[in-house]
Amino acid sequence: MNHQGELSVPGRIVIVVDDDPAVRNSLQFSLEIEGYTVRCYASAAELLCLTELPCCHCLVVDQRLPGMNGLDLIAALRARQLAVPAILITSQPSAVLSERAARTHVPIVEKPLLGNSLLDKIHAMVHGANH
Repeated sequence: MNHQGELSVPGRIVIVVDDDPAVRNSLQFSLEIEGYTVRCYASAAELLCLTELPCCHCLVVDQRLPGMNGLDLIAALRARQLAVPAILITSQPSAVLSERAARTHVPIVEKPLLGNSLLDKIHAMVHGANH
């Protein structure tokens, strides 16, 4: 179920890109409970093929996506002028990945997504942004 936010509070939109339907559904459910509008995509291609990118205030992107990895997707979105805060989610990030993410100002939250670390980071980005 991908609700486009008709009943949600405007201005608090999170895009989730993850190829695992269980992760997408879990993130969508937990973020909607917190009052966010959530738009989910299963791949980089699914999001990039849109002629007009959706408005959002935070991206949550899995690093291991089919076709294009998460950091490359974030770079492609930024090249298309979607310069919003992004969070990368992945299991056991390598030192190279951590360094590359740090250089592009993309924090990493490690899977499994336990506790409130992802939600806390999203909340800080959405409410700390001057949009």
